[in-house]
Amino acid sequence: RKFPALVTCTVIDWFQPWPDDALMKVGQNFIADMDLGDDIIRSGIEKFLPFSFLTVNEEAKRFKRIERRHVYTTPKSYLELLKLYRELLEHKRSSADQAITRLGDGLQKLKETSDAVVRIEELLKISLEEAEEKKTVAEGIAETVSKEKASLRSRRKRARSRPPRWRRRKLRCRYSRRRSPKTSRRPSRPSRRPWPR
Repeated sequence: RKFPALVTCTVIDWFQPWPDDALMKVGQNFIADMDLGDDIIRSGIEKFLPFSFLTVNEEAKRFKRIERRHVYTTPKSYLELLKLYRELLEHKRSSADQAITRLGDGLQKLKETSDAVVRIEELLKISLEEAEEKKTVAEGIAETVSKEKASLRSRRKRARSRPPRWRRRKLRCRYSRRRSPKTSRRPSRPSRRPWPR
C-alpha cells in the first residue's frame, strides 16, 4: 500500500531448472573447440558435466532438508563450472608439459653423463696402461740404480780401507828405506860458498 509502484513495475523472472538435454547441448558447445583426445573421451566428458551439475542440485535439496539451509544453483553456476573445467584443464596441461620437459632434460643430462663416464673409463684404461709401462721402466731404473749404489758402496768401503795417496807414498818411502839401507842415507848437501867480503 505504501509503495504501489514497487509492486506494479516489478518483473519477476522465475528460473526453472534446465533439462538434461539443454545442459548437454551447452556443455558440448562450450568444449567443442577443446582438444580432448578421441571421441570416447569427449563423449564421456560431455555426459559427466550435466551429471555433476544435477548431482549438486540433488545434494543441495538434501542439505536443505537436513540442515535447513538453502544452497542455490543457477544456470550461471553451470557456466562457471564449464569455465572452471577449461581453466583447470589448461593449467594441468601446462604443468604436465613442464614436467615432461623437465624429465626430458633430466634424461638428456643422464645420457650425456653416461657418455662422459664411458669416455672417462676409456681414458682411464689408457692412462693405466701407460702407468703400468712407466712403472716397469721405473722399476728397471730403480734396479740399475740400486746395483750402481751397491757397487758405489763397495768402492767407498775399499777406498776408506786404503790410505790416501800421500799416505801411501810415505809408506812406500818408509818401506823402501828399510829395505835398502844404503839408499836411506841422505845425500850430502853442497857446501855453501862464502859471501864475498
